[in-house]
Amino acid sequence: MTARFQELDWRQTPMGEISLRRRWDPLFAADVFEVKLDDDFLMSSLFTAAEIAVAQLALDRLTGTELDVVVGGLGLGYTAETVLDDVRVRSLVVVEALGEVIEWHRRGLIPLGAKLAGDPRCTLRQGDFFALLGAVGGLDRDEPGRRFDAIVVDIDHSPSHVLHPSHAPFYTAAGLRRLAEHLRPGGVFTLWSNDPPEDDFVAVLAEVFEQVGAEVISFPNPLQDRDATNTVYTATLVSDP
Repeated sequence: MTARFQELDWRQTPMGEISLRRRWDPLFAADVFEVKLDDDFLMSSLFTAAEIAVAQLALDRLTGTELDVVVGGLGLGYTAETVLDDVRVRSLVVVEALGEVIEWHRRGLIPLGAKLAGDPRCTLRQGDFFALLGAVGGLDRDEPGRRFDAIVVDIDHSPSHVLHPSHAPFYTAAGLRRLAEHLRPGGVFTLWSNDPPEDDFVAVLAEVFEQVGAEVISFPNPLQDRDATNTVYTATLVSDP
């Protein structure tokens, strides 16, 4: 057992105070890694089912090999790890707004950091995912205008509960069309949400994509003695936008 509680890093960022901490949880008999932004818990290594599912559901909808994938939001790395565990994946670009989070991975402060940073298929890129969608170079600075087979996003709490007001336009038809321009025909977009499915957002997805849905991911939460749920939105681009 390690120390009961340790703050591994704390930084002041343009988005607020971000901290990485590790604590021993006696119920799970394990170290738990958590990230907080101000008073909000952004993520925890206790509950990763939906972070894994948001990537797996995208990969399950793709055929062929030599897949190129983008993940928006690095976090603790579970979504990116799921992408890299698929042998069909040729390349992964992870876009993370906070350089501090990328640094935690590269320094090995996060358990999955060495695996992600050491995989030659994986590029960790600091940047505002939403701003890059409309930028001239797009999501990959090494290959401007590049398109991808899947774009997986786990940044905001939900389409209606964003971390910053500047993110809100992404969840409109115009914002999703900008994202669709970065997908190849047959490409897949998936989105993690902490909230139940929102019919209004599914309708907006349907304005841009031909195949859309919202899957509820259930997982045990022993802390509350019940199951918890997240949502993964799925959308496939059958033809060019």
